[in-house]
Amino acid sequence: MSAPPLLVPQADPGAGYRAYKEDIDAAVARALGSGWYILGAEGRAFEAEFAAWLGAEHAVGCGSGTDALALALRALGIGPGCAVATVSHTAVATVAAIEMAGAVPVLIDIDPDHYTLDPAELADVLASPPAGLPPVRAVIPVHLYGQAAGMDAILPLCRRHGVHVIEDCSQAHGAALHGRRLGTLGDIGTFSLYPTKNLGALGDGGVIATGDAALAERLAALRQYGWRTHYVSDEVGVNSRLDEVQAAVLSVKLRHVDAGNARRRAIAAGYDAALAGTRLVPPARRTGATHVFHQYVVRTSDRDGLRARLRAAGIGTGVHYPVPVHLQPAYRCRVVLGPAGCRRSEQAAAEVLSLPMFPELTGTQTGTVCAALAAEADA
Repeated sequence: MSAPPLLVPQADPGAGYRAYKEDIDAAVARALGSGWYILGAEGRAFEAEFAAWLGAEHAVGCGSGTDALALALRALGIGPGCAVATVSHTAVATVAAIEMAGAVPVLIDIDPDHYTLDPAELADVLASPPAGLPPVRAVIPVHLYGQAAGMDAILPLCRRHGVHVIEDCSQAHGAALHGRRLGTLGDIGTFSLYPTKNLGALGDGGVIATGDAALAERLAALRQYGWRTHYVSDEVGVNSRLDEVQAAVLSVKLRHVDAGNARRRAIAAGYDAALAGTRLVPPARRTGATHVFHQYVVRTSDRDGLRARLRAAGIGTGVHYPVPVHLQPAYRCRVVLGPAGCRRSEQAAAEVLSLPMFPELTGTQTGTVCAALAAEADA
């Protein structure tokens, strides 16, 4: 017997388009009618709007979140002969970007409560790097699932060692720590604008934020062949430009991110209440952090069973992420690991499950999920 149709999808990027269809269609028509489709007025407007919303001095659009990370590394002079510390429990894009820049990734284990980079192990690696590792010149904390990494410990640690901090905010648009939005805490903040993100385009896109004018100028040059004068490359760059149509769409959607994040928090509160009395572990909240619930992730040793029961109730789920980067075929046995060997990352990868989470979920849909979760108290 086949499973029933999904009543509640885990994600629905089309819902974000339908919610603002009239304004998005008008913005796309405006961009198409302008006759200028790359690095024009729409892109400049979105960069200025995004910087103001984030609380950063400068924002530079680019082709993807992966490119945002690679460009950030290059702008800071980090490449061959350098190592960059990050986590294995992340989208593979984080590690792919380090290698795109020519640097060597070193993968640190996670704090098991928040699934983000463990500052204690990072301290060990910075003080006593693994044998043969090039100097660690940067750290990329990943603000996972919509919540800040342990920046209260990471930032002073990196300052003591003279190491750059590049924030991977691809799952944390609008999240904050002690009142400051993520992406403004380190040297550079990078964001994916993939369609399922809290701020998502209708295609690929990325944006980079910094308070350093010189870095912003270099980033803008690097994204387009190293040009500061048209057709003249001052240094070797790449082609990674946010197109005008996507910029126009993003300007519309940016106006609704904060309201969407508030709706995500309301959905999360309902899930929290439904989980009371079950053996499922809800997401931990970091003290001083504003969570934006890009994902609502529960933890259980019976993930496959839970996933099947939810699917039978018409509820979709996801796994973020099923295989840590260091165990994937492209990286296994060739990436450097911290002293903990990423064991906590491996355990988390076997136990995490993402519930439905997007602002357009209806009350009926969230009620269906909550009823299924509450039933787990008797499972």
